[in-house]
Amino acid sequence: MAKILPFKAVRPTRDKVSLVASRSYQTYTQAEREARLDYNPFSFLHIVNPGYKYDREIAGTDRYQLVRNRYLEFKEDEIFVHDEKPSYYIYKIVDRDKQVFNGVIAAASAEDYENDIIKKHENTIEYRERIFKDYLKTVGFNAEPVLLTYPDNTVISGIINDIQKERAEFEFTTTFRDTHYLWKLEDSNLIAVIQKEFEEMPTIYIADGHHRSASSYLLYKDEKSQNPNHTGKESYNQFMTFLIPESELRIHEFNRLVKDLNGLTKEEFLIQLDTIFRIENRGIMPYKPTKKHHFSMYLDGEFYSLYLRKTLYNFKSSLDALDAQILYKTILQPILGIEDLRNDVRMGYINGKKDVINVKSAIDSADYAVGFGMVPVDIEEIKQIANEGLKMPPKSTFIEPKLRSGVTIYEF
Repeated sequence: MAKILPFKAVRPTRDKVSLVASRSYQTYTQAEREARLDYNPFSFLHIVNPGYKYDREIAGTDRYQLVRNRYLEFKEDEIFVHDEKPSYYIYKIVDRDKQVFNGVIAAASAEDYENDIIKKHENTIEYRERIFKDYLKTVGFNAEPVLLTYPDNTVISGIINDIQKERAEFEFTTTFRDTHYLWKLEDSNLIAVIQKEFEEMPTIYIADGHHRSASSYLLYKDEKSQNPNHTGKESYNQFMTFLIPESELRIHEFNRLVKDLNGLTKEEFLIQLDTIFRIENRGIMPYKPTKKHHFSMYLDGEFYSLYLRKTLYNFKSSLDALDAQILYKTILQPILGIEDLRNDVRMGYINGKKDVINVKSAIDSADYAVGFGMVPVDIEEIKQIANEGLKMPPKSTFIEPKLRSGVTIYEF
């Protein structure tokens, strides 16, 4: 029984939302960040980069306190307003490729996370969880929802469609040419219907935001243990999420890049690959695989197809059948000497939404020696791995939609 609750969001005013909303801080180049900070006083980047005011980089707990200060200043200047009634927030994105994403921004239960009603499929790094937990505790808000997915539900979809016939509270287009819409759902009867539909779902799944959800759970545990009057109704018992039906998720792969061949010559490397893959040289024409257990490789100016010799590979679990895991177990670890996919400086990643030419360019520029591609996983693979309590290798999925920060804010 998933507990998905309405909440009172802090939001930009209608006239400023397009100026406030920002991408995740790390996705901007330095030049892009500086341009927005120089010429847009309303950008959410001013909150998460408070050192800009003093022309210096500020880190650690000093930065956390300044983030809170900038946030309070935005509220004092009435750039942000706090909704008076708990609401669900119906959200729609139409991206530049005309893909449409519809869902509900709501508060999910930290207790559901603890009890595995909210399922995970990706490992997290403990120190990153703690750092972000400390950040949340100091700043007192979260401005970027965790992306959750649920089985398609005609009742919820019907309510969303009806609400979207009304005028949107927010409608703005970004410089990426994505158009965002938000409707506020305050009707208590409709809220009860949606809440009941979620309660009847035995599980929902994290699609994107494993570290954010893990950190929110740690915050919940801290606050609960330190509050002798804990009731379960405090705001720290939930965290902000964007829930969309499984059919509307867009899942892309991550291509893998490696800086060297681990001391092997090209010929020695190909001979070792031949043990477990059927190899075909595809020449200079770009090649992308179209089936599970088929891989592309770009090496020394040429594309290759690699077909797994399945009689030589044991499929003992759903994780073993995952292409990212196969690549790790057959090439990256035993041949190229990559043990830690997340932290090894020899590894690089390019999301599969980008053209395969991006992989070619990275190799041709000599930044990397070899690149690998695969087909993306599907939602059923993600669910099966999560249901078995297993975790995918890092950078197994690049999932859309990607939300903007600062459109809805959840206060603790």
